[in-house]
Amino acid sequence: MVTKQFNGPPEDAADLRRADSLAREIFSDVANKWAFLIIETLGDRTRRFSEVRDGIEGISHKMLTQNLRMLERNGLVERRVHPTVPPRVEYTLTEPGRGLRATVGAMCDWTQRHIGAIEEARRRFDTAP
Repeated sequence: MVTKQFNGPPEDAADLRRADSLAREIFSDVANKWAFLIIETLGDRTRRFSEVRDGIEGISHKMLTQNLRMLERNGLVERRVHPTVPPRVEYTLTEPGRGLRATVGAMCDWTQRHIGAIEEARRRFDTAP
């Protein structure tokens, strides 16, 4: 993974409107369906790789590995390897990861509240001349 070099003032690093902001890069990393599902699946527990994989229908081994690494790189997930044979690897949300989970949970609540209206808007849009 390549990180862009941000050369502006520190307060601009968090400005999503700037193409070179660190915030935009972070947002791009974590704002994907797999990252959100991994965060929600980890929840308040420590889970093994296979538990996370089994908790997310349709995710491939490769996609889960890539997203867990990205979340770890961004400090949202902690990875612990136990020196056993075979090695046991566990994942836990960090404090920032738990904060993001609250946001993801709010987005899930929003979706449940508005899914009917969204479905109706899509039907109207898709059948409009």
